[in-house]
Amino acid sequence: MKQDWMGSVALATALLCVVPGLVQAQEDITVTDKSFGCIRDGTKVRNTYIRNADPQRLAEAVRILRDRVENTEYPLGTFLQLVPGEAMVKHPKATFPESNGWEFFSLELATALPPDPSPPATRIKARGDKVVNFVGVTCLSCHIPAARYDFVCEKGHGCAPIPIDDKKIAEIQGMDPRCTALKAGKP
Repeated sequence: MKQDWMGSVALATALLCVVPGLVQAQEDITVTDKSFGCIRDGTKVRNTYIRNADPQRLAEAVRILRDRVENTEYPLGTFLQLVPGEAMVKHPKATFPESNGWEFFSLELATALPPDPSPPATRIKARGDKVVNFVGVTCLSCHIPAARYDFVCEKGHGCAPIPIDDKKIAEIQGMDPRCTALKAGKP
């Protein structure tokens, strides 16, 4: 019996050495105020901006969103934003089990005041799976109907419509004070 157990441990250790991706699959990311900048620095898919520090994971996340792939989880470290003051970030499922790993954020966008030349900053006002959105309800309550799309809301995903149309969303995105003058007004 002891030999079987030792053999299993040796096999598991060998697999982790040969297939390092198995370990990475559960690595989490740290999200701070500095994790958020100009919304338009992300890749835009329809109305949503998407970011991931890993180019391969970003490509996979863009594919899932672009193609509206059902029953597929977004890669860890994916950031999604519809408006500058809110975001959702993908963590391992165990971190936020009710939202399949998504952490929701309410953000405060501070503009730099003269003579301070530093770029505008972001401050996390609230975070977790109980955050209240700009409509006044929890983010999760809106996203639950989109569970088959890994809790990502878009038209046709089952989520209730938000009270702003596509034109207003683009206008709000274009007014992100964290974006440089070169990006201003270019959603």
